[in-house]
Amino acid sequence: MPQIIPIKDLKNTSEISDMCHKADEPIYITKNGYGDMVIMSMEIYENIMRQLTMYQDVERMATAIPLALDGGLR
Repeated sequence: MPQIIPIKDLKNTSEISDMCHKADEPIYITKNGYGDMVIMSMEIYENIMRQLTMYQDVERMATAIPLALDGGLR
């Protein structure tokens, strides 16, 4: 279940850092009851970026393979 905290809780930076490192997903920050920001550990961020890169590579290959099979790449 996602963690959601109000922006006023960001005052305690070491506690927030601990929360980010213990969480397996981003932490959502609200301002005046509405979503405002997302914070996460560097490890989670790097994992998400790696996954995004992998999905982009798969998408590129999915586009390139039919072109190659049709003789479009020479």
